[in-house]
Amino acid sequence: LDRQHCLHLLYMFSVCHVLLLVHPSQTFDVTYDKLFRALDALRQKVLPLIRAAIKDCPVSKEWKLNCRPCPPRLLFVFQMTATLKVSANGFESGGNPDKPKKHSPRRRLQHALEDQIYRIFRKSRVLTNQSSNCLFTVPANQAFVYVMPTADKDPVGTLLSQLQSNCMLSEQDSPVSVSGPRRYQQMRRSARQPCSGGELSGLSLGGQLVDCSLREFLWQHVELVLTKKGFDDSVGRNPQPSHFELPTYTKWIQVSSRLYQVLITNTDEELAELATKVQSQVKVLDGFLDADTKFSENRCQKALPLAHSAYQSNLPHNYTTTVHKNQLAQALRVYSQHARGVAFQRYALQLHEDCYKFWSNGHQLCEERSLTDQHCVHKFHLLPQPGEKADLDHNPPIMNHNSRGRSTSSCNCGRKQAPREDPFDIQSANYDFYQMLEEKCCGKLERIEFPVFQPSTPDPAPASNQTQRLPSETDTERQKEASTAQSHTPGETSLSLALSLGQSTDSLEPYGDGDAPENQVQPKRPSLVDRQPSTVEYLPGMMHSSCPKGLLPKFSSWSLIKLGQAKSYNCHTGLEQPGFLPGSSFLLPWDLVIRSRSVEDAGVMEPLDGGASSWPAPNKSLVGKRGSTGGLGRSRRRDDMARVFVGFEYEDSRGRRFISCGPDKIVKALGPGGAKDPATRVLNTDMPLYVPSPSQGRGLKPHFAQLTRLFIVVPDTPLEITLNPQVQPGLPPCPIFHPEQPEVVLPPDSFWVLRFPYSYATERGPLFPPKENQPLNNYKVLRGILRASTANPPPQ
Repeated sequence: LDRQHCLHLLYMFSVCHVLLLVHPSQTFDVTYDKLFRALDALRQKVLPLIRAAIKDCPVSKEWKLNCRPCPPRLLFVFQMTATLKVSANGFESGGNPDKPKKHSPRRRLQHALEDQIYRIFRKSRVLTNQSSNCLFTVPANQAFVYVMPTADKDPVGTLLSQLQSNCMLSEQDSPVSVSGPRRYQQMRRSARQPCSGGELSGLSLGGQLVDCSLREFLWQHVELVLTKKGFDDSVGRNPQPSHFELPTYTKWIQVSSRLYQVLITNTDEELAELATKVQSQVKVLDGFLDADTKFSENRCQKALPLAHSAYQSNLPHNYTTTVHKNQLAQALRVYSQHARGVAFQRYALQLHEDCYKFWSNGHQLCEERSLTDQHCVHKFHLLPQPGEKADLDHNPPIMNHNSRGRSTSSCNCGRKQAPREDPFDIQSANYDFYQMLEEKCCGKLERIEFPVFQPSTPDPAPASNQTQRLPSETDTERQKEASTAQSHTPGETSLSLALSLGQSTDSLEPYGDGDAPENQVQPKRPSLVDRQPSTVEYLPGMMHSSCPKGLLPKFSSWSLIKLGQAKSYNCHTGLEQPGFLPGSSFLLPWDLVIRSRSVEDAGVMEPLDGGASSWPAPNKSLVGKRGSTGGLGRSRRRDDMARVFVGFEYEDSRGRRFISCGPDKIVKALGPGGAKDPATRVLNTDMPLYVPSPSQGRGLKPHFAQLTRLFIVVPDTPLEITLNPQVQPGLPPCPIFHPEQPEVVLPPDSFWVLRFPYSYATERGPLFPPKENQPLNNYKVLRGILRASTANPPPQ
């Protein structure tokens, strides 16, 4: 609506000689200054189009050049309100009639308004010295403001009726109708007759100038037009005369109709193109008419540099998404403190885009996190493909991840230590590093190989990421209880851990129980893999309780190596390997009592009943059939003692190692006799996967040591030591990790070391080590990792 209103006003300023601006009060509305500046700017834009529209009209060259008959004169009419009233005799209400003034209050108000309007328009350059360059003019030596003494209800209707009465002749004045120039002369004389009386005498009886009427005010300007004298409103030292033309009615109608088609209606096909171009130029009005939008844009444009500075303050050269979002939130806070108005949202979106462009243009940090939850320090880059070399000049660069984190770790057997980079994938964490050290240390040692994926096709594919149900905390406890009950079931001829004579001893059943039903072969534990492993698809992560059945990984994250025979471990000196804290390299003894046959008669003896009566209570001697205690009677038995050595080794990131004799205790062997603590405690409880390192650094951040190896010394006795490691490396629900072969029977007379994975991960991602505020008891190795039973006797 504002744009159409401006086009209507531009049309009036292009076809009129005199325009009248009526105010409903005696105060000038300063918003007209902005409106006239907008019209002037619009006129300068559309002048070529208007010239093209009237180039064929029969008017003068000056009219075609300036697109108007003359610079129009603008007159102002104000209406007196009830607050300012003038008495009938022309004096101010409450004034002194003995001291009349030369000008009435209404005339003085008119002069004040003229000065105010002229200063405003000159200040904003709506009015200049050369009238031909202005949108309109005001006279320099004539009144152009009129204040009506009373506020009429319909000022426009009143003005029209007065103009109509001035243009009509009464019957007594012109009894004979005349035409031509004489009729115009009669109209002028008739119009001046009412004013030739006392009103035009100049002074009233009191010596005060008499105010003119609205008709007289208008007539002094209209007369200049009708007499073709024109307006000479230019000021200054060298005023330039302005053009003036009074067209005939026919010419005026022809020009006005063409301009009306171009500026307003746009119904003429010939002028449609010009009208469309005029409408496209109307956008120049936006900066003048929509003051709120312009103010809002100015404020928002000034706030953007402040917001950009807030975003870039204290920024590293490369940073992550989290830092980007935090800095962007700070920039938005600064922006919201200064930006206002309807343009707020548009410039806020621009701030988002600017900050994102700054971040993505060489400042974006690699978002990949290592398996120890450390960010890659490189800027955004691509990983090299197999066989491809790093290319730092490529955009983005091609390089491997690096968190600048280094630690010291030992090889599979623990005899050699080497520094390692912070790993970003499971293969480099659990396989590549140890394969590199195997070439220098333990590559020739005997080992038990865990089953891995054997491809039958040249291009195997990883298994699809099927959604597997993670075991709940209840399932984990149920599994733990089942494994515990199974490890203590006498029917499987397993060991029952008990204390005998103050030491950690277990009682073993005899080799055979005759015709007892318990000597039948018990069904084996059902395997976790119910079908043959796939040779087409491989498991992309590690083996755990929730992974699909029948799939194997391409490499094993576990290692089981034989260090030698049982005698290769010396209980007086402990493990002779680097990195151990003083006195903490001794394995814990696990004493097992093997109950054998009676020593009389080498022939077939009656079997032991194997019942509860054959299991002696601690610190009690066996009672024979005749009630004798001890002695060498017929039923005397010989008890064989077997000692197994077990050690849970922890290692921190600095390569410091120690054997633990409990969840919160380190082995401390002060003398040459070795460790005195029995292994019962560590075997009957869940061992923590992470413990606080005994040698903390100077920093406030706690330093953890991780369970890395399990040492087992199996003596040369008829024992079967079954290894069944199960690790829960996180908060429930968390899958239980185990090797690709869940149970491994260790042969006698051997010294074994089981290397645990360095990191744990599923198909969904890695399981990070605990943070400072996370409880360590949720990261554990489930009890039942070792189970002892009597070996089957060799066939006779």
